[in-house]
Amino acid sequence: MANKNYYRKKDTDHYTVAFYNLENLFDTTDDPRTLDEDFLPDSEKSWNLKKYERKIFKLGTVISNIGFLKTRKAPVLVGVAEVENKKVLEDLIDSKHLKHKDYGIVHYNSPDERGIDVGLLYQKRFFKVLHSENIPVMVDNQNGERDYTRDILWVTGTLNNEEVHILVNHWPSRRDGAELTSYKRVVAAEKNREIISQITSQNENAKIIIMGDFNDDPSSESIRNLVQNDLFNPMEKLLTRSKGSTSYRGQWNLFDQIIFSHNFHKYEKGKHSFSDAAIFDQDFLRIYKGRYKGTPFRTYVGRKYKGGYSDHFPVYIRLKLS
Repeated sequence: MANKNYYRKKDTDHYTVAFYNLENLFDTTDDPRTLDEDFLPDSEKSWNLKKYERKIFKLGTVISNIGFLKTRKAPVLVGVAEVENKKVLEDLIDSKHLKHKDYGIVHYNSPDERGIDVGLLYQKRFFKVLHSENIPVMVDNQNGERDYTRDILWVTGTLNNEEVHILVNHWPSRRDGAELTSYKRVVAAEKNREIISQITSQNENAKIIIMGDFNDDPSSESIRNLVQNDLFNPMEKLLTRSKGSTSYRGQWNLFDQIIFSHNFHKYEKGKHSFSDAAIFDQDFLRIYKGRYKGTPFRTYVGRKYKGGYSDHFPVYIRLKLS
């Protein structure tokens, strides 16, 4: 259960921007164009409407609380990964703890073989969409064949009347080995750099936020290639031996990150500036006992249903409007 202290402070001039990998948010209907067979009522996982609705409710509870302690508001922007389609996002923003927040959705279907995409949720009273598009990431596998992965979602809009560019990512996985697949994530970083160059060629002072599940840590080659000299990664200091956004075989990783342009460090009237960054890893999101105590309370472990939230913790930054 969320911390009751979250509801005692007055509204503030701080705004939360979050990212959350939702761990296989699939509906219960077969899509013949994708490999979604694991998440159907007659699959080995027995993914059914009751489990789906329970997950939607839980994810809505989490999102509504991210950053609330300081802002007294649900996040104004939430990048999400591992969503099957726009319909599951519509169900999410219509869930109990989000339906009165008036969230909008930006989503495109990507060519990922499993049918999972990224998306952006935004509170309409704070953010207005000016432009959006999906940018393909062209990578090949070891056999020289195209490896269909998630597109980058590029959204331009005004946050409290200040123009910002948001890039939402979900980079190629490490399933075949971190080193063997690292080149794919380097390519994804390069594609983000191309978009950044396109943005800054039009406005060298553009404010840019890059977020996602990068499947790499802040110290990885791909992330270093992305950040370079013109971006800042506030997540670098958050990863420790006992803290991260996801855990695998007893080791913490911080694959989920939010990175932004240095001009968020400037304090100007009517503009947003960086306040702080954190992992939203409240106790109610963790396994509370046993061998995996403290790690994310996930929906499934293999084919075994656990009924949790996600195998990732959300991450977020808070911005102050001067």
